[in-house]
Amino acid sequence: MIQMECKKTALEGVLILTPRVFCDERGWFMESYSAGSLSEFGIDCAFVQDNHIASMKKGVLRGIHFQNYPYAQAKLVRCTRGKVRDYAIDLRKNSPSYKQFIYAELSAENKKQLFLPQGFGHAVISLTDYSEIEYRVDNLYAPQYDRTISYLDSELGIPWGIEPIIVSEKDRNAPQLRDSDCNY
Repeated sequence: MIQMECKKTALEGVLILTPRVFCDERGWFMESYSAGSLSEFGIDCAFVQDNHIASMKKGVLRGIHFQNYPYAQAKLVRCTRGKVRDYAIDLRKNSPSYKQFIYAELSAENKKQLFLPQGFGHAVISLTDYSEIEYRVDNLYAPQYDRTISYLDSELGIPWGIEPIIVSEKDRNAPQLRDSDCNY
């Protein structure tokens, strides 16, 4: 029995998953991951690594991150504390939605998850002081294939909706998409 509902987004392959939550006087229970349920939605990734990120302040932005082929990564992202806006940016040059993006508000409260297939850039911005996200990937971290696109890329025109934005030096110095070696 599927314990999640799946909502398609405007970007082919990017899905918002909402787990079924069972509550009683003790608290709640949910399946945060089920290969069987995901397979029913066409997600047949063999996830090989879990990552966990904490952001201390509202406005912390991480991204736009991805790994080039042959180490591209699909991601299944959820927020376990606070609230974030999680972005999927289509970097596939032959896609009808190339350079388009969507975002989903993920929170510890709503328990929603965002699935990004390979070929997408990923960014997340914290909407609260102290937030945490956890995400699964289907390819191991490969530093030589790790890439970043500028969060201020004018061709993408992503409105982050929060000021000030706090970014790492790596993200602050990232190239524009047109200057990157993105190989999707």
